[in-house]
Amino acid sequence: MRFISPGKITEAIHATQSVGISALKLNPTAVIESADGRAVAILNRNKPVAYLLPADQYEALLDRLEDYELADIVRARQNEPMVEVDIHK
Repeated sequence: MRFISPGKITEAIHATQSVGISALKLNPTAVIESADGRAVAILNRNKPVAYLLPADQYEALLDRLEDYELADIVRARQNEPMVEVDIHK
């Protein structure tokens, strides 16, 4: 894995490590292992084209996104009239 010098970056990279797509193709297992549980930016011509995340981080990200979406639904409905419900019927 290599770090890209700031002078070569044309877009923001939201990871502390990056790897070229060619290097990823050659040895994806090495990239995953050397990431040490952190996100890796996958670059094509020094531009990020994807991010590689450990499965647990990806799942946590999806859970958090779902929480935000549910919170948006709650906020959108908070001024609607209450509906009485009996779950025993």
